[in-house]
Amino acid sequence: LTAQRFVANPFGGPGERMYRTGDLAKWRPGGVLDFLGRTDDQVKVRGFRIEPGEVEAALLAHPSVAQAAVTVREDHPGDRRLVGHLVPTAAHPGVVDTAALRAHLGAMLPEYMVPSALVVMDALPLTVNGKLDRRALPAPDHRPTDRGRGPATAQEEVLCTVFAEILGLPAVGVNDNFFELGGHSLLAVRLTNRMRTDLGVEVAMRALFEAPTVAGLAQRLTDSGAARPALVARARPEEVPVSFAQQRLWFLGELDGPSATYNIPVALRLTGDLDVEALRVALGDVVGRHEVLRTVFDADEGRPYQRILPPPPSFDLPVVEVEQEALAGAVAGLAGHAFDLSAELPLRAWLLRVGPGECVLVMVVHHIAGDAWSMGPLARDVSVAYAARAAGRAPDWEPLEVQYADYTLWQRELLGEETDPDSLLNEQLGHWRKALDGVPQELVLPFDRPRPAVASHRGGQVEIHVPAEVHSQVVELARAQGVTVFMVLQAALAVLLSRMGAGDDIPVGTPVAGRGDEALDNLVGFFVNTLVLRTDLSDDPSFTGLLEQVRENGLAAFAHQDVPFERLVEDLAPARSLARHPLFQVMLTLQNHTQVALDLPGLHTEPLPTGEPPAKFDLFFSLSETFHAHTHTDTGSGNRPAGLHGGVDYALDLFDRATVETLAERFLRVLDTVTREPHRRVSAVDVLSAQERHRVVSEWNDTVQDVPVTTLPELFQARVAQHPAAVAVVFDGVEVTYAELDTRANRLARLLIRRGIGPEDIVGLAVPRSVDLVVGLLAVLKSGAGYLPIDPEYPAERIAFMVADAAPSLTLTATEVAGRVATGPALVLDDPAVVAELGTLPAGVPGDEERTGPLLPQHPAYLIYTSGSTGRPKGVVMSCGALVNLISWHASAVPAEAGSRVAQFTAISFDVSAQEILSALLDGKTLVIPDEEVRRDPGEFVTWLREQRATELYAPHLMLDALGEAVAEQGTDLPSLRHVSQAGEALVLSDRVRDLCGAAGTVLHNHYGPSETHVVTAHSLPADREAWPRAAAPIGRPVWNTQVYVLDAALRPVPVGVAGELYVSGAQLARGYHARPGLTAQRFVANPFTAGGRMYRTGDLARWNSEGQLEYLGRTDDQVKVR
Repeated sequence: LTAQRFVANPFGGPGERMYRTGDLAKWRPGGVLDFLGRTDDQVKVRGFRIEPGEVEAALLAHPSVAQAAVTVREDHPGDRRLVGHLVPTAAHPGVVDTAALRAHLGAMLPEYMVPSALVVMDALPLTVNGKLDRRALPAPDHRPTDRGRGPATAQEEVLCTVFAEILGLPAVGVNDNFFELGGHSLLAVRLTNRMRTDLGVEVAMRALFEAPTVAGLAQRLTDSGAARPALVARARPEEVPVSFAQQRLWFLGELDGPSATYNIPVALRLTGDLDVEALRVALGDVVGRHEVLRTVFDADEGRPYQRILPPPPSFDLPVVEVEQEALAGAVAGLAGHAFDLSAELPLRAWLLRVGPGECVLVMVVHHIAGDAWSMGPLARDVSVAYAARAAGRAPDWEPLEVQYADYTLWQRELLGEETDPDSLLNEQLGHWRKALDGVPQELVLPFDRPRPAVASHRGGQVEIHVPAEVHSQVVELARAQGVTVFMVLQAALAVLLSRMGAGDDIPVGTPVAGRGDEALDNLVGFFVNTLVLRTDLSDDPSFTGLLEQVRENGLAAFAHQDVPFERLVEDLAPARSLARHPLFQVMLTLQNHTQVALDLPGLHTEPLPTGEPPAKFDLFFSLSETFHAHTHTDTGSGNRPAGLHGGVDYALDLFDRATVETLAERFLRVLDTVTREPHRRVSAVDVLSAQERHRVVSEWNDTVQDVPVTTLPELFQARVAQHPAAVAVVFDGVEVTYAELDTRANRLARLLIRRGIGPEDIVGLAVPRSVDLVVGLLAVLKSGAGYLPIDPEYPAERIAFMVADAAPSLTLTATEVAGRVATGPALVLDDPAVVAELGTLPAGVPGDEERTGPLLPQHPAYLIYTSGSTGRPKGVVMSCGALVNLISWHASAVPAEAGSRVAQFTAISFDVSAQEILSALLDGKTLVIPDEEVRRDPGEFVTWLREQRATELYAPHLMLDALGEAVAEQGTDLPSLRHVSQAGEALVLSDRVRDLCGAAGTVLHNHYGPSETHVVTAHSLPADREAWPRAAAPIGRPVWNTQVYVLDAALRPVPVGVAGELYVSGAQLARGYHARPGLTAQRFVANPFTAGGRMYRTGDLARWNSEGQLEYLGRTDDQVKVR
């Protein structure tokens, strides 16, 4: 919050801050400020953003309203409502027709902006200062006002009761308005659901808005259709169609072939005297009872249909002897049985004999014939049949009213045809088209591996145990907010996934039983449907506010649950992929169906694990509630929450077990936080533990190193003193020693000083690749000024802009390029007059006494232009101190050795050239410079590198790739090359790069850093090429005295493995952008982790890996990097 409100001051000195008030104001011509209001008057009700001023304007537009004020009240926790307070005009003293006014508002505003209550007042309350006293505005009176007749019909009587229960009122009259009593759209959903249950009618939401009283709505009931056709046994066509859900599984089976992905396995240890034959016959009885368990699937011209087989004369129950130590593997193997749906019954069973009096029954149902809810009826029927057969008789159960085939026919009748605009299918599809418009195709999660092209469905599972205390908090919050426990879990999961990098739009799947008729209660079959629940966290609501949205969206989803998920996917036509689940990749369920429990006479049963579950989704959170029975002193009974238990199934294609274990821990942390502090903004919910936060903020940023308090010229002089005769620069066959280079640079620096150049000045450097280029660069630094590199190959327009914007005090150039450089003060280095003048100057080192002022670390070393997102290049001013830190780190990372020769590949206009040149000359190495033609031709450049015995090379990935190809084509290597450093773009470890670095002892370094910081992280790949990653290399850890943070939009650290924006702080920061204070303030922001510090917002996406290395993921904007 401090970083958000106390921001960098673009108009003050370095490190100064300014406070962002949130107030709107304007200057008067005389220099006086006018206060205009607040920027944050916007409110949010039930997930909708509302400007109260817009509602007030609509109220004032009515002729009966003189004054108006609109507020949001929360008289009951979690129930935020819009209230309009108004004063009538003189023409309507004390009287306002609220019905007419509500109709007026309804014509001007969307429904969610119409106040739930209108309060008529004689005058609006004011403070002593004459301002509106919002705290004194009275609460609306929601008591019923009807004093007329009572309910005249049974329907009106039922509606009065339902209105009162939904609104939480003791009674409601027939003429009381639902919305004036405090109703809103969410309560309207609940009301229509209750009417469907209690009155057996379907009432459209529109009817309630058009007739919001009991009397008016009762009249509309005559126009309402019956709830839905009853499910009864019916005549079968020759080919019974499959259900929509079965159709999808049949298609996947045809696509993938037989697999265990959609198996429902159950394993039970049976201890006691088992009658194997009775069990075998009982299983046959159950198959005979449920047609779906003896159904195979044929196809006619690509259209699947059900072929129901007669009850089998016997059921195949193999008995297998298994050793105890081999039991788990045997169970898992059978649970993975691959069904042939065209020929094989979708129920298989095996009996594993472990020892005397001990067996394990393994049953596997294919999902096409059952679901989790079916396991209860299946277990009951097996128990009844076994008890009967063990007693020597047939089971005497009640016959089933309907079979699954009847359901498939009824389902199609219920939904109707898509060609019928009034069909239930069309109506509900319309809802889902809007609800899922623009839904993300894929949630970005902290994957450990890239998603494969085709999912293997291999899965793992991590357990979750929510303590009883947190479970109690969940139950209490759900009760207080009028939501279900599931809704609390869903909202908490959305918060977690959002904080884990999934964004602000979180779709999650959840199963619903799909048993909308009592006739289905005891039937085995595939009835379950899947709903997509979408949660929007973009406006950073409080958790209670998020629960409002989740409740409203959830009720709307459940009200439109008849559309099969498969039909929804077909209609929405998302980008189909064999790698991920459509529409959502994370599933959440709160199990409330009957667990499988066989009641077999004379036997004790105990469930056993069936092995790792297949991964149908990226993540599948499955939880169940447990309770402690206890006695209330007032009621004498009750249950106390004892905890939530379950697990997270995960895709092994994407996640390591440790990652999901951490995810589960964070889910518990989020759930505990939001239920203890439900009014906290979701952005403030911390998913990091204190230890994790310390690791990513401090431990991995512990880069403190002593660096000499000196200047760049002084570092160069130290090298000259140590090795005056050593070769400093080689170009075009000419070698220049350190002493010779120093003499030439000193004379030119002294000439610059005599021209008035010194600290804080900028000198243009427009010299072709040559020794003179290096002399000019050193001379500018020795004078105390900073250099502006001007590439003569740049377009004239770009050069003109740079010169005009930077306004260099002088430009160093050469005759061959002087005509291409924009006009201005210039010094042509090869001009005979200049050469003669230089020869007369002293060769000694210029000091502060000669300069226009003392040279300090904060003075500019260079001004380099980089691309701007608006198309206007921006000049980055880098200080001498930052380069001293960089070169000191570099000398430790790539130390000088005997014969070290650095290839000066990079164009002078790119910041990497400063690292190339200065790391060589300030560490006693030799700088070898290729000419422009050689530099641009990879083949010639490889030859040149070999001839020059270059030991160090700096180049972007694309050039390394091209050089690697040239090495392979020439059938040679570069035996002298010891260090290859890449920067400027993501390093992809292609085969060509591996070829280039193939010589023994060659080390590949990956450097990262935008122009605004130069190099800030580095990673050296291991000597063992087999240990290199196959794709991109990490960008490593921060360099000396530098800190890097991976943050979310609110500048909070994100967890390891989660993508966030990369921020840089510390010694490597540039001073800012030349003559662009506004842009500097935008990009160089206050550091919330260091008092008074700054950090640079890179615009790059990155994440920490588990080893504390940064991985570059791309850009947050449209800017790109090219070489």
